Amino acid sequence: MTDEFDQLGNLAPAPRASSTARARALAAAMQAFDETEKNAARSKGNSWRPRQSSVLNRIWSTRMVTQHRYLAGSALATLLIIPTAALLTFEITRGSLPSSGQVALPQVIDAPKPGTEKVQMPPVARPAEPRQQDADRKSDAAAQPAPSLKQGDFSEVDIARVLKKQEASGAAQRSTGPASLRATAPMPAPAPPAMAERAMPLAAAPRYAPAEREILPPVEESRDRFANADTNPVKSVAADPVSTFSVDVDTASYAIVRRSLMEGRLPDPGSVRVEEMINYFPYDWPRPQTAAEPFRTTVTVTPTPWNTGTRLMHVAIKGFETAPAAQPAANLVFLIDVSGSMNAPDKLPLLKSAFRLLVGKLKPEDKVSIVTYAGNAGTVLEPTSARERDKILAAIDNLRPGGSTAGAAGIDAAYRLARQAFIQGGVNRVMLATDGDFNVGASSDEELKRIIEQRRKDGIFLSVLGFGEGNLNDGLMQTLAQNGNGTAAYIDTLAEAQKALVEEAGSTLFPIAKDVKIQVEFNPQQISEYRLVGYETRALKREDFNNDKVDAGDIGSGHAVTAIYEVTPKGSPSALNDPLRYGPAAPAAPVAVSDEMAFVKIRYKQPDGDASKLITTPVTEMNAVRDFSSAPQDVRFATAVAAFGQKLRGTDALDAYPYRLILDMARNARGEDAFGYRGGFLDLVRLAETLDRR
Repeated sequence: MTDEFDQLGNLAPAPRASSTARARALAAAMQAFDETEKNAARSKGNSWRPRQSSVLNRIWSTRMVTQHRYLAGSALATLLIIPTAALLTFEITRGSLPSSGQVALPQVIDAPKPGTEKVQMPPVARPAEPRQQDADRKSDAAAQPAPSLKQGDFSEVDIARVLKKQEASGAAQRSTGPASLRATAPMPAPAPPAMAERAMPLAAAPRYAPAEREILPPVEESRDRFANADTNPVKSVAADPVSTFSVDVDTASYAIVRRSLMEGRLPDPGSVRVEEMINYFPYDWPRPQTAAEPFRTTVTVTPTPWNTGTRLMHVAIKGFETAPAAQPAANLVFLIDVSGSMNAPDKLPLLKSAFRLLVGKLKPEDKVSIVTYAGNAGTVLEPTSARERDKILAAIDNLRPGGSTAGAAGIDAAYRLARQAFIQGGVNRVMLATDGDFNVGASSDEELKRIIEQRRKDGIFLSVLGFGEGNLNDGLMQTLAQNGNGTAAYIDTLAEAQKALVEEAGSTLFPIAKDVKIQVEFNPQQISEYRLVGYETRALKREDFNNDKVDAGDIGSGHAVTAIYEVTPKGSPSALNDPLRYGPAAPAAPVAVSDEMAFVKIRYKQPDGDASKLITTPVTEMNAVRDFSSAPQDVRFATAVAAFGQKLRGTDALDAYPYRLILDMARNARGEDAFGYRGGFLDLVRLAETLDRR
């Protein structure tokens, strides 16, 4: 038995791995185990020369043997040491450790005997061995070399880290990563059991002589793109008394911000759209009682928590909520990006799970089609009744990533299927699911915008679901959704998919009004300045309000929309603009309207209409509360979210306002939180306070 190990240990160079060699090693290990049971002294590792399994001598140090001598000769010690030593010896001799060209194999040094000098041996570089073509090595042909490492000194912590990182990078390279990284850092073969054990306990690691230090592949800079827009300025009522914007019911920004904070980094300021963060949460605003009134407007004026010289004017809209039984049939086309960039756990796999949830929400009379695009667009599922649920789910499960991103071709194919299965009087919608990377075909935002605008006139709307990070084109997602009379959501977890596609399916899929615009005129006798919080990418010209040809946002069943203005009362010392020296004095307001602070107007169209209708609401002191703490609970929570979003965005007005006060404001207004959304917001404020060192 010992001759067998001696022969293996003295072989140089190491023999090729073969099925015969594996069988011999296993037989030798079993024989060693049997004989060691009869000779416990042999298992202590005493030998006339250093042994290749000296890592085990380190584990069972002299001190441990002295203090626990009774354990050294026990069956437990034998069971742990000898089979592991045999396996480690076999792995070393068959050359499964990284070869040169990848890493210089550090020499394993035996623990010095008491009273002797420590011997430091130089590193031994094992020569590179070309891949063998014989039958015995065919099973190992798939193993790729490990990444090249530079010369340096390994510490024991380095070695454990390298082994773990190589295993993790191998898994990552199999799924994602740019082509340049795949070419320079091929996947390493999985570490054998003996090597994996060396990476675990620091105390059990052997002493290593200087060896080569790893070169980690460079971290790829994120290519996420956001539609950056300057924060709305403070405007003088005397010079510009009218504010006009399109409603925004998207929620993508909040989920993107949440993901960044949960990953331990502050979000890109361009990704923070304050209105989308506010509108992410459900609010119990007063709602209309009949479908004849598609939504109801509620205005509340409060003191500003972060500025005692200004006030906040909340304009809240609540849409009529149709009963599920009264909702029209839906013709849905899932346009799914299966390009190579979608090959990540938080992209295509999450996408498939999200659409499975949505399919479970559909009614039997609904229809589903599936189009994929990657290089070329293809129809995976022709229009199919939701009754055939298993057929639809099977088509979703069979999706696989690969190829470039022919987004424009996919959109064309999706609209063709939508027209083919068009439901008159129903909901006809394309649901685009992508990471936003359109790089083949019509790739400019303006060109894709024109495509979507043309199809919108046919009564087919477009919604966008974003997935993943690294190449997220959020700006393009916003453009497509806004011009397709749809919504944009970002799905970072399955819980978010449940919220967007199941719990809020009515507001996501079934519109009750389209081209909804808001215009607010401020009374210069009451208000000197104003600033709209958010809606930077939804601003409209004053004349656009009455122009029915100008597209605007849509409101779905039960949707709530909230807009907040920070206004400066006439005569307040907080005014930032000097009065005009040569400007005409504001005309005296009629007595009937002199007490009005502002006048709110809303224009909208029916989902199938072309002519807009008007709703108006005057704002007076009757809408105001003197103390912020006495404001309605939803108003206070929305204010906390607005403060948080502005602070993340870097708005000057919130620079000196601490996260602690935002947290207190939100905590005191949390109220009933059935789904935990508000509790999750409190966690994000705490994380941001920890991360923000400005």
